[in-house]
Amino acid sequence: MLTQETKGMWLGFIGVLMFSLTLPFTRIAVAELSPYFVTFGRSLLGGICALLLFFITRPKLPTQRQWMRLVVIALGVVYGFPLFVSLAMQTLPSAHGGIVLGVLPLATAVVGAIRFKERPSLAFWATAILGSVLVIAYAALNGSGGVAPEDGLLFVAIASAAVGYSEGGKLSEEMSAVEVISWALVLTLPINLLLTYQFLDFDVHAVSTPAIMSFMYVGLVSMYIGFFFWYRGLALGGVARVGQVQLLQPFLTLVGAYYLLGEPITAMNVGFAVSVLAVVVLGKKTRAK
Repeated sequence: MLTQETKGMWLGFIGVLMFSLTLPFTRIAVAELSPYFVTFGRSLLGGICALLLFFITRPKLPTQRQWMRLVVIALGVVYGFPLFVSLAMQTLPSAHGGIVLGVLPLATAVVGAIRFKERPSLAFWATAILGSVLVIAYAALNGSGGVAPEDGLLFVAIASAAVGYSEGGKLSEEMSAVEVISWALVLTLPINLLLTYQFLDFDVHAVSTPAIMSFMYVGLVSMYIGFFFWYRGLALGGVARVGQVQLLQPFLTLVGAYYLLGEPITAMNVGFAVSVLAVVVLGKKTRAK
């Protein structure tokens, strides 16, 4: 019989598998759609699904304290991460973004340590700094001799996701994972409806099928269904343990970018992916005293 931790690891893996295609599909979508439309439209699409689900399930309303935590989650995963990723994917290859986002598990652990009163060791902080240096070095070498503004956007996306993941994972210990992401999307539904309409500044009939399908994926899977598995996995197995599954995401993104966009898997991509993986694994082992 599977233990709770093992169940959490498998659920977390399913969530990561879904999230790993977010960058390639976002890049396809923003090639024809405004990055702002993609950001707010994907959240609107997920929010409509969440509202329909609530009409059927009639869930209990969150407490005042839970509402406040849902606001934090929404700022991180409904707005922060999607917006800055969409802006970055206008020009950056999705394989590049996948490697840079490889530091996200470590960033999530840092936020969790600060937010939930843990006591990381000096070795943990050393690996956190080393991982950040590796990511910055990769961004510089793979760009035009320096860190591009788009890489800065990805760093903000990492910070946003780290906050949203750690807060959502913990809140999923009190509420179901489905309710956590659903309430975050329903809470922001009026704003997303208004802003999606505001940025609907293109001819819908001129948008290609791949762009539409990519938008549907990031709205239904990346923004909504993926969190069912991810938050539930974090709640069952713990943020620290299940967060390690996310180490696979850069590799899965590289493969997705290769098949969906024809982006080459270079030796430098693989080398830095392995380096970031090694540092983050080390960081997890020295996570706290």
